[in-house]
Amino acid sequence: MRITWWGHSTTTIEENGTRLLTDPVLTSRIAHLRRRRGPAPLPEAADCDAILVSHMHADHLHLTSLQLVAPGAALVVPRGAAKLIENECGKEFSDRCIEVAPGNQIRIGGLDVTAVTAHHDGRRLPWSSYAGPALGYRIEGSPSVWFAGDTDLYDGLAAETGPVDLALVPVGGWGPSLGAGHLDSEQAAEAVRRVQAKVAIPVHFGTFWPIGCDWLKPEMFLPPGERFKVAMAELDPAVKVELLAPGESAEVVHR
Repeated sequence: MRITWWGHSTTTIEENGTRLLTDPVLTSRIAHLRRRRGPAPLPEAADCDAILVSHMHADHLHLTSLQLVAPGAALVVPRGAAKLIENECGKEFSDRCIEVAPGNQIRIGGLDVTAVTAHHDGRRLPWSSYAGPALGYRIEGSPSVWFAGDTDLYDGLAAETGPVDLALVPVGGWGPSLGAGHLDSEQAAEAVRRVQAKVAIPVHFGTFWPIGCDWLKPEMFLPPGERFKVAMAELDPAVKVELLAPGESAEVVHR
């Protein structure tokens, strides 16, 4: 399996010719956020069989980027998101939507994908009435993968999601603080331990920052990935951490 991290929560998961794209943000700006690290993803990022959207926040369900994705790709989205996509992008996009909730399973190419719980606010926000469940996804490949989306730790995480071989786990954010429903580096390490992953790739850090706030808490921007690697080594040194830069890939094999 080949994993490419394009920045933030955007990754390509590729195995045996099936390509899944998570939470695509394919531009250099999201509203008041601008990409500060690495270029916008290469055009090949848009080439996929399906996208997996974890929740409706604009840095995960980015409507502009949705329209850049390969026209034949299925759009796997939280229940309730198809109406938002139809109103903003048109019926030709909502017709490609597969709405899911925790426990729902679909098959994309050669991969089975199961929606799992994420403890996070699933509303579109701000100034929007659209809402739905926040999700993670478990992908049954070789290796198996947990794409966490945005989540906090919760009691049922291990039972619902694990065990998996590989965790794509958020370790930071896009601003000078983390609100409720997010994992910091140490909590992310605990989440990886709970799902018994053998390999972890940190995401959701070091990519976007609010325009005009470059001076504000710069220590929150890049270090989360390094802090996660240290925290993971302290908690479970057997876990291999692949610390990627935007645009880099890792090959992960089933063990």
